[in-house]
Amino acid sequence: MDLSEYTAAIRRELASITRFASEEVTRTAEGLADALESSVRLTMLEALSAAAAEITTRLDGVVIDVRLSGGEPDFVITVPPDEEAEPAEPAPADSSDDMARITLRLSEPLKARVEGAASAAGLSVNAWLVRAISRGLDSPSGSRGRSRSGIGQRYTGYARS
Repeated sequence: MDLSEYTAAIRRELASITRFASEEVTRTAEGLADALESSVRLTMLEALSAAAAEITTRLDGVVIDVRLSGGEPDFVITVPPDEEAEPAEPAPADSSDDMARITLRLSEPLKARVEGAASAAGLSVNAWLVRAISRGLDSPSGSRGRSRSGIGQRYTGYARS
């Protein structure tokens, strides 16, 4: 999506507003338009991202992301795999319609591994991460502070037969 058309519209509107102003005011307005162009682009990108996030919360499994491609926003739509291809996993017991957004920082190698695993599972990265987190919290070791592999755990006591 090319934002130039929209920034040009703002410039034309500003020129229209100042058409009867003095030459000094017109030059000042042009200077302000130049200075504000990157801020206007960033604000438009934030609005597009917020819209995509809101639309995503209203779609059943479809994820819409806004990514920068060559300095311009690009919409990426991820559709869940057909239900026939993979049986639906039951929703976690604590699921609800209320959605929260978080920012997760990953190293590039880990991000690549996550993307590969999500692609292999036929899921969006978001859906794959939600599934992985749910499974991690639902596993026997969960968040009880135990070792995931069981190494170093001992059981003592008496048994009767």
